[in-house]
Amino acid sequence: MRRIASTLAAVLAAALLVPSPGLAASVFRISNMTEPETLDPALASGVPEHRIISSLFEGLYANDPKDLSPVPGVALRHTLSKDGTVYTFTLNPQARWTNGRQVTADDFVYAWERVLNPKTGAKYAQQLYYVKNGEAYNRGTITDFGLVGVKALNQTTLQVTLERPTAYFLYLTTFYTLYPVPKEAVERHGADWTKPGRIVSNGPFRLVEWVPQQTLVLEKNPGYWDAGSVALDRVVFDPTTDVNTVVRQFQAGETDWVTSSANLPAALVAVWKDRPEYYAEPYLGTYYFRMNVTRPPLNDVRVRKALSMAIDREALTRSVTRAGEIASSAFVPRNMPNYSGVKGLDFDPAEAKRLLAEAGYPGGKGFPPVELMYNTNELHRIITQALQQMWKRHLGIEVTLTNVEWKVYLARMKALDYQIARAGWIGDYVDPNTFLDMWVTGGGNNQTGWANARYDALIRKAAETVDPEARMKTLREAETVLVREELPIAPVFTYVSKGLIRRSFDGFHPNILDQHPLKAIRPR
Repeated sequence: MRRIASTLAAVLAAALLVPSPGLAASVFRISNMTEPETLDPALASGVPEHRIISSLFEGLYANDPKDLSPVPGVALRHTLSKDGTVYTFTLNPQARWTNGRQVTADDFVYAWERVLNPKTGAKYAQQLYYVKNGEAYNRGTITDFGLVGVKALNQTTLQVTLERPTAYFLYLTTFYTLYPVPKEAVERHGADWTKPGRIVSNGPFRLVEWVPQQTLVLEKNPGYWDAGSVALDRVVFDPTTDVNTVVRQFQAGETDWVTSSANLPAALVAVWKDRPEYYAEPYLGTYYFRMNVTRPPLNDVRVRKALSMAIDREALTRSVTRAGEIASSAFVPRNMPNYSGVKGLDFDPAEAKRLLAEAGYPGGKGFPPVELMYNTNELHRIITQALQQMWKRHLGIEVTLTNVEWKVYLARMKALDYQIARAGWIGDYVDPNTFLDMWVTGGGNNQTGWANARYDALIRKAAETVDPEARMKTLREAETVLVREELPIAPVFTYVSKGLIRRSFDGFHPNILDQHPLKAIRPR
């Protein structure tokens, strides 16, 4: 009888996804602009992946669709100790995996151990360094995960002990690296556990189809604890990378959201900017260039400074990108609340020439071949071409451009198989730390080969500082080392999020991270 009841429940749940006769299914189609590298929360590191994973899985807390503040997800509520270091989360007993099993505190313990386990190779392991002994376990200083500050007190109670008070920890719980994952699926299928037919997830949607380089389809998860709030029946992600093709698809009614990942070039912005479908909002993100400091000539800080100071950022944003981007030589965006920031090395071609000559390349003579790598995108192409011309004009050097697909780009960055690479960083939460802690020695998202003991010490000091003003001062000192003294990166501008959204959908609210939970999207 239990088997019959279970089968009947599954049939009824599936029927919920089928529209009533005469009613069209509610489908939302997204131009995600790339094939996702992975759907594994422990291994992902990109914004395109975030859009999908945050719909398949849910953490302790989720993001409010309007202001991204933490709202209950798997956790119904939490308490915090007086010293600000011990969080006790009460989980929703109605939270279920797509295989029907209850989501438990042990699922979080398993997932967090997996992220921190050095064998996993999680790029975002640092997001759990705030947990007591999290960093020590990730670096192999301790090998007993029982010493790490995450405990399942019972099935619905998770206790998290932090190294020190962390004002933005609840924001971190909304980020995919801290999502739970199902042990049974991971251990049964290994690296293939996120494929259709194998993946087990706990979010508002479930994966039903994934044809690489063609389409990825999610359907409403009838077993989700808050399924009644989910209006979309189906979400389709298109990986097409050509922005002109994507915009034509939008114009033809074949897609509903052209995301900010499209980086709409100026010519298209000019066409669409006065139409109601176009949106442009301040964005908590920085466009910059990484430099592999392990390879000559970029191992010379004078060369790195010269390259940065030969970039005319104002001309670039005024004449090339032309969508309201804010020229900036700082890495932390100017729109970061409560942070005054620092000024990096601005455009100074005369000083750039002097530094290059001091490094042994007067007028660019003898400068070895240098490759600038970028991932496939029209805006990246025209920006890198502009830099190529600036460096030739102001420094007399030749730089070759190499265009690679997203997965190749990520793999080469991780392996330090590049010299200079285009990059972008979008804040994971609203605090300067999300832009600065990534550059610590050995950080999974550093990927420049750069290491600086003073910088590491400043980031540690900021993490240990409770006073908000003193903490921001320490973070400014760290950013000064990054963008004025050492330059493993060359920031160029602060993004604006710009895209196209079909106005027949509600629940799409502007915010500084351009994150729009699909759970909140609904047809008008």
